[in-house]
Amino acid sequence: MTEMRRVALVGNPNAGKSALFNKLTGARQKIANYPGVTVERKAGKIALPGGASAELIDLPGSYAFDASSPDEEVTRKVVHGEFPGEAAPDALILVLDAANLEQHLVFAQEVLALGRPTVVALNMVDLAERDGLTVDAAALSQALGVPVVPTVAVRRRGLDELITAVEGSLQGSDELEPRAHLDLIERRLAAKNIAKGAIVSRSSGHRVRSGLDRVLLHPWLGPVILFALLFVVFQAVFAWADPFIGLIEGATEALAGWVTGIMPEGFFRDLITEGLIAGVGSVIVFLPQIIILFAFILVMESTGYMARAAFLMDRLMAKVGLSGRSFIPLLSSFACAIPGIMATRSISDPKDRLTTILIAPLMTCSARLPVYAVIIAAVIPATTVGPGIGLQGLVLFALYVAGIVGAMAVAFVLRRSVAKGGASGFIMEMPRYQLPDIRDLLIGLWQRAWVFLRRAGTIIFAATVILWLLLTFPKADPGENQLDASFAGQISSAIQPAFAPVGFNREMTLALVPAMAAREVAVSSLATTYAVEADDEAETEAALRDQIAARWSLPTALAFLAWFVFAPQCLSTIAVARRETNGWKWPLFMLGYLFALAYVFAGITYWSALALGL
Repeated sequence: MTEMRRVALVGNPNAGKSALFNKLTGARQKIANYPGVTVERKAGKIALPGGASAELIDLPGSYAFDASSPDEEVTRKVVHGEFPGEAAPDALILVLDAANLEQHLVFAQEVLALGRPTVVALNMVDLAERDGLTVDAAALSQALGVPVVPTVAVRRRGLDELITAVEGSLQGSDELEPRAHLDLIERRLAAKNIAKGAIVSRSSGHRVRSGLDRVLLHPWLGPVILFALLFVVFQAVFAWADPFIGLIEGATEALAGWVTGIMPEGFFRDLITEGLIAGVGSVIVFLPQIIILFAFILVMESTGYMARAAFLMDRLMAKVGLSGRSFIPLLSSFACAIPGIMATRSISDPKDRLTTILIAPLMTCSARLPVYAVIIAAVIPATTVGPGIGLQGLVLFALYVAGIVGAMAVAFVLRRSVAKGGASGFIMEMPRYQLPDIRDLLIGLWQRAWVFLRRAGTIIFAATVILWLLLTFPKADPGENQLDASFAGQISSAIQPAFAPVGFNREMTLALVPAMAAREVAVSSLATTYAVEADDEAETEAALRDQIAARWSLPTALAFLAWFVFAPQCLSTIAVARRETNGWKWPLFMLGYLFALAYVFAGITYWSALALGL
């Protein structure tokens, strides 16, 4: 049996490699980790015109083989065949951005100097033409000495020609004559000359982009626009999601009623209605708000604005010892700290990377959103404080800002203590502005929604069942409160004195324990707890808000919100931090300082609210 040939995609970041990989492989992808490192290995199969198949590997974007980050080190090792048990690729697809040709040709010369069979994918030629650049692929091919195929990955243009060229390289895959290795200055000069010869025309089509950049990257106006955009996001999370939340609440209540009608009264009916439907349903109800948040983040990424936001934040982040390169991992952490921490692999400075990992959990991830939403809806009036400005959205915005300010303050301290060092240099390629691809946007939303629902069906499901059992047994004697008699009540009674100084009641303390698995479990914990005490077996989200409004004081509720701004209640995040730092030292440090911050600021919030007479 003939061994499957291997082809690797290489190129600079933002060259469109991932889009090209997705279009070429479709659903035939496998994701794993490279041996001994935390960088993901993305591989898939491609069908060659002759009937054979080849394995396609998507390598992390790199600016040079002189590795300065974990991602670039993996690219160098794979291309050079330095991973044990993994041979070097039989051929390379070198992806170049047609509109940034000169810059991408600097790394391209390092790749071509290896002498490997190589095909150049001159990608995003449509956007280059929109910006007024026309590149002669034949002239570029002659200058580089390898086939050059113009492509538009997102529209599948040129992909058949690219695969045909790759097959030709594999069939004649005797090593090419290695080229002379040039230093950086020589490569830059050669790249300038090659690009000059390949670009046959320029026009003033870049003026729109330059005009937008003058506004969006303005040192004073740019940050105002960025924070105004973030403010709109948080207002939309409440305002746009309400109709969909109502539909999910109605469906949850109807499902509970249907189960009640078809099942006889007893343990299993109570488990399904009070445990599963009340607990898991109270978390799923926040899916519309999470999708809205993800949609804004994905649109910012796909339009090219995300990199500009990083540029805007570089000056501010430098004051606390970070660079703008940390901004994208931190912004990704607003969705989930796990991909945010993994995204730090692109940060070359090790102390900068460590600091970013340690503060990533302070970004308000989507798992906090269900907790914030239910508490805010219960204790904050749905009134306006100005034209189109809702008080609930304003409070949510303040919680997000508190997380950001806390992260910057912690970074300032860490960069002057355990991760001592100054801000590293920041160089980022500005992608072109473009309209988001609706199909890619929908795929991204579906993937993130599915991750959330999968958590609801696994971690939250298990935590809800365990909690319901702890709340249900042992049964209370006649006239005795069930919560007092239950195992859960006994646990919460034992630990509640430690939280009494910061205003937490027993139900709140009980909610913190299962929420260690995932923050959003706190909502299902409260829903399950109050469903046990309530007469209505089909507890809805509205009923939970009513319970909180009736049982919690405003200082208590504000303290609970302050706790979740800082508390590291997510075991998956701790596990990923351990993997990324190769040990338990820094994850345990993270746990300790975050719990200390959560307790202190919950207390400050509670005592301040009492002093103000709230």
